[in-house]
Order: sequence, then C-alpha cells, then structure tokens
Amino acid sequence: MEPQRYTVHHETRYAYTAPVSQSWQLARLTPRMLPWQRLLSYTLEIEPKADERRDELDSFGNMVTHFGLHGAHRMLKVRMECLVEVLERPPVDRTTPALQEQLSFAMQTQTEAQAQSQTLARQPPAELAWEAVREAIRREPQQDDLIPASMSEPTPLVPLSEGARHYASKSFARGRPWLDAVSELMRRIHDDFEFEPGATTVSTSVDEVLYQRRGVCQDFAHLMLACLRGHGLPARYVSGYLLTDPPPGMPRLMGVDASHAWVAAYSPQHGWVEFDPTNRQLADQRYITLTWGADFADVVPLRGVIYGGGDQRMDVEVSVIPA
Repeated sequence: MEPQRYTVHHETRYAYTAPVSQSWQLARLTPRMLPWQRLLSYTLEIEPKADERRDELDSFGNMVTHFGLHGAHRMLKVRMECLVEVLERPPVDRTTPALQEQLSFAMQTQTEAQAQSQTLARQPPAELAWEAVREAIRREPQQDDLIPASMSEPTPLVPLSEGARHYASKSFARGRPWLDAVSELMRRIHDDFEFEPGATTVSTSVDEVLYQRRGVCQDFAHLMLACLRGHGLPARYVSGYLLTDPPPGMPRLMGVDASHAWVAAYSPQHGWVEFDPTNRQLADQRYITLTWGADFADVVPLRGVIYGGGDQRMDVEVSVIPA
C-alpha cells in the first residue's frame, strides 16, 4: 500500500481565574519514529514563551518536552503541529528469523509430543497457544524500549482485577491460539460496552467500567490491559490519533477528534500487535502513534504543577488531516 501522510494539529489551552506565578509542565506530544511511521516535520509552540525548555526520552522511549514559565500569566497555550507518514503495519501472521529460537522454546511448552518431534522442527511453527506465550515471555529480550514481561505487571491505574480476569476467561479457553483469544476479547469489549463520552473520568477504575458497561477509549484500553495482564500476558497502553474521516462506505469511527487510545499486546510469534477495542479492529494506516506506556498516566499529553491560578478551564482541539 502507498504511504499515507497526515497533518496533525493538537492544541491545549488553559485559562486561569487568577494569575499563575510559576508553571512547570511535561508535554508528550512528539509522535514516535517507528518502522511504519516517519515524522517528517514537527513544531511545538508554547504561549507565553517558555523561560526554560529541554527535550529528553522517558523510560518508555517517548520524547518528553520539559518547560517552565516563571512570569505571571492567566493563560497557557501549547500547540503541536506535525506531518507524519504512515506505512502499512507488518502483517500480523509474520514469523521473523530472529524469533525462531524463542518460538522453539515456546512450542515445547505446548505439548511433549511437539517437543520430541523432529518432523515439526522442520515445519513452519504452529500458532502459539496463549499459555505458551505466557511462559515464553520470561525469556524475551527487550523489544521496542520495553521488556515484554514488565508489561504484564499491575499498575496504579490498571491493578489486578478479579472481575477483569473473570470477564476475559471466556475468551481464553485452554490451548486456544493467542491471536484468536486476544482478537475475540477485543471484539467482546466492543460489543458488550457502550461508547459514551462523559460517563467516566480519568480516575474511573476498571471495576467501575465493568459494572456500568460504558466509557470511552481510555476505559476500554485499561479494561483490555487488565484482562490480558490478569492472564499473565504482556500488553501496553498506546496513545495517538485516528483519522476522523472514514473511507467511502465505512462507518464513522468513535473516539476521534481527540487523542485516541488502544492496546498493543505481545507474542513471541507476532511481536507487538495493536488492538482497538473501541472500534473492534486492528490498527492500520489511519492510526498515528504518539506515545506508549503501562497505562494512561505514562502518556498524558500535558501535565504539570502551577503556583496560583485559582480555578482553571482546559480546552483541547485535535484534527487529523490527510495531506
């Protein structure tokens, strides 16, 4: 497929009822450079002009802009504009030579017969069961700035949830191939939960989402992470953008006109595969990757500390325009 280019505008505005005397902020607004994604141009404008500013990578490999304002101000505007080129992502059924040794070990965990069979060793590897993936990841080296096994651990926003583990267990029958199980989990979340802006907040827990069966893309991503990690499977939270205008004949997708969120799950056989439970599909060329982490707290586009300010109002505008 031909590369797709997009211009992305992301503007955040804070208005304060009283002057802010000091402000220190962290902006995670730089799209990642990936094998299927190139950042062709990028600007980050801060108003009022920052008194100090520096860029550095965080522990997940995301670019973070640190900036501070040390003069009194009643508003803060941060505007990111970029041009991104997105290629087709690698096919999900790929098996690269670098993974053969890991696959050999993982296949041995499925059945004794497979471990002893010389014939199977000369054939293309079969689809890994999800239990084999769970066992194999303990031997996995660092992948894309992360050790996959670390992404199976609980976090403050995605703690271990017995409710989420129980909900997911319907998809994770014994011996079921990993890709089939995770794909069905994605589809079930889409079908069982209602997309409803305003039904939740950034502090709504996974168990609350399970109870009320509604939320937004952040909630569905956290729920899917809790389901996978509850079964010992690594997955990470991905933040980015989704093209607003659907292709001809396709329905309008939800979770757009703002930062979008989805999940990347890991298997030694497939690498990181991106699932979007909000829209019931794998990520494709319409998805622009901004940042990733263990949960939403690791990828907040703009966060910081201020002195003064009184009450505040925040407005965010996002647009993704095909170039």
